[in-house]
Amino acid sequence: MTYSAIAEILVIGNEILIGDIQDTNTSWLCRLINSRGGHVSRGTMLRDDPDVIAAEVRLALGRGPDVIFTSGGLGPTADDLTLAAVAKGAGLPLRLHDDALRMVRDQYDRFHAMGIMAQGGLNPGREKMAWLPEGGTPLHNPVGTAPGVLLQVGRTSVISLPGVPSELKGIIETSLQDFMDRTFGDGGSLARAMSVLCNDESLLEPVLGRVVPRHPRVYIKSLATTVGESPELAITLTVTGGGAGEREDLLGAAFEELSRGLAGHGIAYRELSGGGAEG
Repeated sequence: MTYSAIAEILVIGNEILIGDIQDTNTSWLCRLINSRGGHVSRGTMLRDDPDVIAAEVRLALGRGPDVIFTSGGLGPTADDLTLAAVAKGAGLPLRLHDDALRMVRDQYDRFHAMGIMAQGGLNPGREKMAWLPEGGTPLHNPVGTAPGVLLQVGRTSVISLPGVPSELKGIIETSLQDFMDRTFGDGGSLARAMSVLCNDESLLEPVLGRVVPRHPRVYIKSLATTVGESPELAITLTVTGGGAGEREDLLGAAFEELSRGLAGHGIAYRELSGGGAEG
């Protein structure tokens, strides 16, 4: 059986917790990690408080996931505190990193030459983005100015990314491709979905309560809707990790047993197309 890498996500920013900005990074990361055969065990939203962030980093490291992703707080302003907090949580000092400083300067110079920024070069706020936890490796940001950071702490990789979605995605899809391949290997996910002619989850429970424990590698979930909105409910079945043949076998067995159980209780169903794809 192939091991599924475990990840945690820390999303940082007062603007998210007061509702000014909607967090889309968590859902994007969860879809990506799941599609690669990984497993997100926890997602947490935090204020821009260095002590709170450091404490959460320390707790997460204690749980020992393969990867901790942080999102937000890498910019040049005083409330961008993530790297200092990660360093504190990991028990490490901050160091000015020459390669990170070069990345920051080069991006500001590039954006200035394009007429996007009023000035190129460095200033104290820009230099701040190049102070990394000791041992951290800067990750080129092809979209913005703040480098991401990859820090190895014991068995856990802590990856700090900007909160701007295009920058987060840009770093992962370019600078982190090799890391993602090493961490998640050739893992993937496979899903199927069905729609049942029943709008009451309690009537499905006798079937789900029997089938779900018999297929621990398959995540089976009924998706509730607003009462009275539809006469049908969707049920999704998802397998992550393992080889392609193993995923197909596991998913097929669970889908077949669930189908038989529903039919035995007189509940009509139909398979939905596009339930999922191999990653």
